[in-house]
Amino acid sequence: MTGVEVSIEGITGPAGPMVEAVAFGIGAGSSLALIGESGSGKTLTAKSLVGLLPSGFAAAGVLQVDGRAHRLDATDASWRRVRGREVSLLLQDPFTSLSPVHRCGPQIGWTLEAKAGRRLSKRELDDAVAARLAEVNLPARVAHAYPHELSGGMRQRVAIAAALASDPRLLIADEPTTALDASNQAEILDLLRELQHERGMAMLLISHDLGLVRGRTDEVLVMRHGTVVERGSTSTVLSTPEHAYTRALIAADPALSLEADSPETEPPGLAGDVLVPEGAGDVLGARTPLVAATGIVKRFGLRTVLDGVDLSIAPGQVAGVVGESGSGKSTLARCIAGLEREDGGSIAFDGRPLAPGRRSRTPEQMQIVFQDPYSSLNPMMTIGAILREALAVGGRRPDEVPALLEQVGLPPEAAAKRPAQLSGGQRQRVAIARALAPRPRLLICDESVSALDVQVQAQILDLLGRLRDELDIAILFISHDLAVVRRIADTVTVVWQGRVVEHGSCARVLDDPSEDYTKLLVAAAHRDSTGRTNVA
Repeated sequence: MTGVEVSIEGITGPAGPMVEAVAFGIGAGSSLALIGESGSGKTLTAKSLVGLLPSGFAAAGVLQVDGRAHRLDATDASWRRVRGREVSLLLQDPFTSLSPVHRCGPQIGWTLEAKAGRRLSKRELDDAVAARLAEVNLPARVAHAYPHELSGGMRQRVAIAAALASDPRLLIADEPTTALDASNQAEILDLLRELQHERGMAMLLISHDLGLVRGRTDEVLVMRHGTVVERGSTSTVLSTPEHAYTRALIAADPALSLEADSPETEPPGLAGDVLVPEGAGDVLGARTPLVAATGIVKRFGLRTVLDGVDLSIAPGQVAGVVGESGSGKSTLARCIAGLEREDGGSIAFDGRPLAPGRRSRTPEQMQIVFQDPYSSLNPMMTIGAILREALAVGGRRPDEVPALLEQVGLPPEAAAKRPAQLSGGQRQRVAIARALAPRPRLLICDESVSALDVQVQAQILDLLGRLRDELDIAILFISHDLAVVRRIADTVTVVWQGRVVEHGSCARVLDDPSEDYTKLLVAAAHRDSTGRTNVA
């Protein structure tokens, strides 16, 4: 028998059963998607198949690879003969799997030598590494680069080359494109699909992005609370789901609604590319922008990251900024927030110029919400202590914590918990509550929903929309996901290589882009039925 057969009797953790019995097969050259919300058991299932469950967790069952059986409760020594040889794991963040202190070539070479069972000569190694890099469409010179010297997409290609260097029979890809922009996401998954077919390799793809799963996998398993609730061909499950939970996942995923007809009318207050307050007619400047960034320049060493960027945000407006990884989106946000000092240009807040570095900035003006709330929240403090500290900075009373939690949809008892005791979506709500504590007039969201599953993502987007309406707060929304931006933003600014290439209402820019780069981004987001980028 060729391919993979998995029979998991169960996975237990310190708190008891985590994953119930699950069984599935993946034929050689075929692919299976495992989808579900955070905490559903997807990653635990994947880690049980490479012997990398966290301490205190245990799995029972059998993994069969081309007829060879491996018990899931085997010793680590036994797993080392399987992991990285018969089965490889590709992680979400290549910085996790690539050593930051070694060049990329040797990291691929280590696997090649392990597979060969001997030391290779320098020429043999250089040729073999170059061949593996060529497979993932990278030049041989990348072998001499450190991971931090590459873009996000290039790093993930190196990680793929390293994962496939042992010619595994099963590749487990755990959220391999979450942190990448739309064009890089499509390229990476299309590359994996192509390599999988060429090698006759089975692939288990774990993702919360249903749009990426569609057309790139043969079958899909839907998990919830450690149980498989639906399974079948990907096209059938995503087009005619039977389980209510699957239907809820699909309804919550903005990527699957991106191709829906856009509204014929633009949001109130928008006339073409110019923000005009409702009722102001053609009188430009009748309402002062809350934020006006003009000609922003930012350099890191000899590299110019921002090159004359203009951006304005009106009170109560959601302004989206999109672009590929490394385009300068986050640097622009950090300059506006005062976390980076711009090298040129000016930033005004409510008509008043701000000194470079925002030395005069107050918390009441602007706050920022980052992508990963776990790394931005103090793990040693309770949620109540975190919010009381933020309230004090804004001159508010500590007894306002319950009201702040209610504002973001969290129960009062959450105040007694620490960040590790909350889910990813709950932690992001805490991060938003902390940002709202000083009552800022501008909220900056820097990729603040990209790491969340689709249902939690939808909840956070709805929350941000509600807060905008209730508090008349302006939001600068940085994202690489066009579907998410379409769902929440009034305007969108497209940034490429540190410059603004297009700006306007979401309806106009995303439905009828005028610039080639914007057309490329939109084409990458509109995937055809095969899952490959439609550039027609």
